[in-house]
Amino acid sequence: MNFPFDENKAIAIMLFVTRKLYAEKIKADLHKVFKIIYFADQKHLVRYGRPVLTGDDYIAMNHGPVPSRVYDIIKTIRGESLNCSCRDYSSFLKVNGHFLVPVAEPDLDELSESDVACLDESLRENKSLSFIELRDKSHDGAYNKAGKDDKISLKEIAKVAGADHTMLKYLSAKLEAEAAFS
Repeated sequence: MNFPFDENKAIAIMLFVTRKLYAEKIKADLHKVFKIIYFADQKHLVRYGRPVLTGDDYIAMNHGPVPSRVYDIIKTIRGESLNCSCRDYSSFLKVNGHFLVPVAEPDLDELSESDVACLDESLRENKSLSFIELRDKSHDGAYNKAGKDDKISLKEIAKVAGADHTMLKYLSAKLEAEAAFS
């Protein structure tokens, strides 16, 4: 299922999550931030038929799902990206080793009320979990269905999160419609 990637929204999401973590004196390591976003996407898919982080693909990496384009933004900030990006992301975030440091406020106009609600819920549930706990929690059925370093299906993410038959049917219809137009 493809939604157009919204880079400004992705930055707003990362800033929202990292700011909330730092406000609670919790360091925002990449793994924790990625998993908080993943679990927010699960919730949003089940409830509203779209992820919070639209247009990104989750990749099944060793320590759980990783949002590919968000990770590319992080690699660009580090100077490690093979993709040439003209945008200077360092005015939003700094990367110190495996930690994100917000240097700007999130543009909340980029986030819907439902986005914020699912992000807040995921933060409450996952902010205190250890690396191992987050890894194990995110190694769910959707993750396990994908091959190592392969894309994880949004429909499988929704299914694992408890999407009912109606929502799964909606997501399947959306997938079919997109395939027909591509």
